[in-house]
Amino acid sequence: MHTPDLFAGRTFGTIEEGVAHAEQDVGVNGILQRADEAAAAHPKATVFLGISLGAMPAYRLAQTEPSARACIAVSAALPVDSFAPHWPDGVALDLHLKSSDPWGEDDRPVAWRLAGDVAELYEYPGGQHLFTEHGHPDFDPAATELVLTRALATLERVSG
Repeated sequence: MHTPDLFAGRTFGTIEEGVAHAEQDVGVNGILQRADEAAAAHPKATVFLGISLGAMPAYRLAQTEPSARACIAVSAALPVDSFAPHWPDGVALDLHLKSSDPWGEDDRPVAWRLAGDVAELYEYPGGQHLFTEHGHPDFDPAATELVLTRALATLERVSG
């Protein structure tokens, strides 16, 4: 398992500060380039997981890497044609979203459209965005445990 640092060591006190850095200082293309570089170092990677902004490069890698078997997106959902005309056959897509995440207003309609067709949608009660981030005020241990259980089930399913 490899977890790339798409922010090059920078940390932020709030989600807003992190988003501003990504949009203004690094840019979407910079985030995607860092993810591509990390993936190039692991050419046999089969599962791409992204949380919040990290879901964007996970989606792209799952759609463009021939080795891809699954994408697990937490706190984000993108249209399946964001990086390719359609979602690749045989590549699982799991979406883990909080039902009232204020950062996920655009994600929920996308996720609902994909659910049952292309994606497995797991919706958790509450409004926290970074709910899997231990130590963050949004942390929800029960939901995080469910995400981990479900992600491990997906890993087992796609590795068989």
